[in-house]
Amino acid sequence: MYKYEVIVWWSEKDQSYIVEAPELPGCMSDGETYEEALRNIQLIISEWIETAKELGREIPEPKGKLMYA
Repeated sequence: MYKYEVIVWWSEKDQSYIVEAPELPGCMSDGETYEEALRNIQLIISEWIETAKELGREIPEPKGKLMYA
């Protein structure tokens, strides 16, 4: 399990939970349940990191809790 901060919210428009990992640009997923959304983001984070490695891009270290308004 990755240790990146994730943000989860309910989307009325999509009728699903949306989850993103803000430290990894564009890294987002969704799920019909909160738990499914959290499971899905772990897979997406893994794929994001694998793609970054293949492209020779830097992979950010998890910073823990980030500050948001």
